[in-house]
Amino acid sequence: MSRASIPVDQRLIVALDVPSGAEARELVNTLGDSVGFYKVGLELFTGTDGFATVDWLSDNGKQVFVDLKFFDVPATVARAVKQLRGRNITFATVHGNDAIMRAAAEASDDVGILAVTVLTSLDSADMRDLGFDCDIPALVRSRAERAVTLGCAGVVASGEEAAVLRGSLGDRGVIVTPGIRPGQHDDDQKRAVTPTQALHDGADYLVVGRPIRDADNPKAAAEAIQSEIHSALAV
Repeated sequence: MSRASIPVDQRLIVALDVPSGAEARELVNTLGDSVGFYKVGLELFTGTDGFATVDWLSDNGKQVFVDLKFFDVPATVARAVKQLRGRNITFATVHGNDAIMRAAAEASDDVGILAVTVLTSLDSADMRDLGFDCDIPALVRSRAERAVTLGCAGVVASGEEAAVLRGSLGDRGVIVTPGIRPGQHDDDQKRAVTPTQALHDGADYLVVGRPIRDADNPKAAAEAIQSEIHSALAV
C-alpha cells in the first residue's frame, strides 16, 4: 500500500478533459470542495487559455498536474519545463529516454517531473504494433527505476503495475495512476483498475476523468471515489 505522507483528500486527481477553460471552470465549481487536485491535459492546455486555466486553478487553492507528455530534443524539453516554473504546478509529465528525463528533472525547480511509463490505453498487442515485443511490467519497472534515479519525482503507471513498482522503488518516487474505473467500463482504457486495488498495490495518486465528468451527478461521483479512497487507506 502507498506509504507516502499525502493528505487523503488530495489523492484524487480529476482530469479536466474538456476543450475550454470555461467548461473546466464549470466542472471545478460543480465539484466544489470535494476535489482539490486537477489535471490539465493536451485538449484543455492547447485551447485558447491553457496557462490561464492553470493560473485560475492555483489562484483558487487547487493543486495542478500539467500532463503534456513532453517528448522532444532534451534541450527543448528543458526549456518547455522552465515555462511551467513559478506557477504552483505540482506535477508535469515527460515521455522519453534517459536524456529527456534527465533534462526535464534538471530544469524542473518547483515542478515535480513524472515519467510516463506505458500508456494505460496500450496492451501487449499495441506494444507489438509499435515495435516493442516486450513484457509490459518489466518495461514499466525499468523505466520507473531509471526515472527516479535520474531525478524525476515519480512516474505515471497503470494500477496493474503499481505493486511491481512499489516493490521495486520502495519509498522512492510517487506513483500516479490513471485509467481508474470504479466499476465496469467500455472505453479505451485497457489496463484499468479500481481505486481500492490501485491504492492497495501502492499507487499514491489516482487520476479519474470520465467516471466523474460524464456522471449524472459529478460531485456525487467524486465524493463516492473519495469515500472509497478513505476506506481503502484505513485498512
